[in-house]
Amino acid sequence: MATEYAGGRIGFDELPTAPELLRAFHTPAGRQVRPHAVLRAAHALVDCHERRHHAVATALAHSVDSDRLAHCSRVVGNIDAERSKLVAAIDIWVADTIPHRTGATLHTETLGAVIDRLAAKWVAAQDALGLLRADGESGDAHPESDLEAHLHWVRLAELTDGYRDLITDVAERRRRLPVF
Repeated sequence: MATEYAGGRIGFDELPTAPELLRAFHTPAGRQVRPHAVLRAAHALVDCHERRHHAVATALAHSVDSDRLAHCSRVVGNIDAERSKLVAAIDIWVADTIPHRTGATLHTETLGAVIDRLAAKWVAAQDALGLLRADGESGDAHPESDLEAHLHWVRLAELTDGYRDLITDVAERRRRLPVF
């Protein structure tokens, strides 16, 4: 892992931009404009959160028997383990790729954790508009109230702004990312 910036400013071509990240959430990994390990992991995190959302919704259904509930619990556990691996893959990419400036303010979360939270909010915002079907695919569902949907999208915008500010601060050498 590099311990100092390798001269000058890190270009934004190292870290995915906020628009690239949002596109990765809904564009299949193989069709990304810019192939990037972080964008592939971001897309996979959205898939995990969609599957998790479906499993939790199934578990909360009133007519679920104990066997089905246990199955849903195992599914959620497996999905969470997969998410942990994806977050770790992003963090390993950061450790191997992004130079680490001693003395810069340390951010409180790893980049993988930030992207995981963004992916979760993306899925919640999509669901609030009824864009996720009960089977986890896109389509009509039971949209939440306009106010609730608006709040999900506002929070997603806030998290996206925070991500943009974070990568700007890393590029400008004001902040460093924890790696584990």
